[in-house]
Amino acid sequence: MIFIENEGNTDPHLNLALEEYALRNFSVNHDYLLFYINESSIIIGRNQNTLEEINQQYVKDNAIHVVRRISGGGAVYHDLGNLNFSFITNHDGKSLNNFKKFTAPVIKVLNNMGLDAELKGRNDIQVNEKKISGTAQFSTGKRMISHGTLLFNTDLGEVANALNVKMSKIVSKGHKSVRSRVANISEFLKDPMKIEHFRALLLEGLFEESEPFESYHLTAEEWKEVHQLKAEKYDTWDWNYGRSPKFNIQRTKRFTAGEIDLRIFVEKGYIKEFVIYGDFFGKEPVENLENLLHGIRYEKEDVTVALKNINITDYFGDIQKDEFIDLVYGED
Repeated sequence: MIFIENEGNTDPHLNLALEEYALRNFSVNHDYLLFYINESSIIIGRNQNTLEEINQQYVKDNAIHVVRRISGGGAVYHDLGNLNFSFITNHDGKSLNNFKKFTAPVIKVLNNMGLDAELKGRNDIQVNEKKISGTAQFSTGKRMISHGTLLFNTDLGEVANALNVKMSKIVSKGHKSVRSRVANISEFLKDPMKIEHFRALLLEGLFEESEPFESYHLTAEEWKEVHQLKAEKYDTWDWNYGRSPKFNIQRTKRFTAGEIDLRIFVEKGYIKEFVIYGDFFGKEPVENLENLLHGIRYEKEDVTVALKNINITDYFGDIQKDEFIDLVYGED
C-alpha cells in the first residue's frame, strides 16, 4: 500500500479533488491510503439536496465550506479536529457496501490505543455507543474509494449548528439530538495527544501488517491537474448545490439501506421531472433511474413496466423493487 501525501492541505475542495484524481488516475497495480484534515466544512453526500441539509444562514455567517463528495451517504461536518482517511483499491465485485472490510484495520488500531471501538449499523464506528466515525464508498467499476471520518477533537456543537438533521433520522437512530450520539476519540484516551500524533499512530498501525510501504508526493504536473479538477468541479455551484427541481409531489421513506426522498413534477398525468435524493449507498448513478421515468404516465403500471429490467439494489442497496415502486406511486 502506498501513502499519498496531501502536503498538509486543509482546503476541502482541494482534498476531495485530490481523492478523486487519485482514484481515476493512479496505478491499478497498487492500493493507496490518503489522509486529510479539512477546515470547517460540510461535506454533502452525492445524492443529497444540499439546501435542505445545511443551516444556510449559519453556514454563510461562519464562512463554512460546503462541498459535495462523489460517494453516497449523509452530510458530515469537518473541522481541524477531524481526521479523514481514504482507501483506494481495485473493485473486486464483493467489496462495495462491505464496510467491515475497510473499517476493520482502523478499528484494530483504535483497539490497540485502548478504545473499545466496533462497527455498528450500516457504516458507523462507535465507542461506548457513541459514534466516532462514519464511512462511505464509491466505485468507478474498476476502482473504488472507501473513506471515512474520525472525530478526534471536533467542535461537536458546530455539527448541530451547521446541519439540518431530519426528524426521520433522529427517530431511526433513537436519539434526541446529534450531539447526544457522537463523541470525540480524545474523550476516550487515557493520555491527551494532538491530532498530529494521533495521525502518526494511525498511519503506523495501518501499515504494521503491510510493510514495506512508501509515501508518494504528487508531481507538479499532477498537482496542476488536481487543481484543474477542483476548479472545474469542486469549486462550482452546480456540483455543490445544484439539482433543485420543480416538483408537486414529494415522497420520502427511510429504509434499512437509508432514506430515499423523491421529488416528482407531474403535469397532465405525465412525469415531467423526477429527482432522487437520499443518504443511501449504491453503485449505479441514480440519474439513470431518473431519466428512465421521465415522460411516462404517473401510473403504477407504467412505472412497473419502465423498471422491469432494472436491478434496484444496484442503485439503493438492500431494498426491494416493489418497495421502490410503492414509494414512487404513493403507496405505503
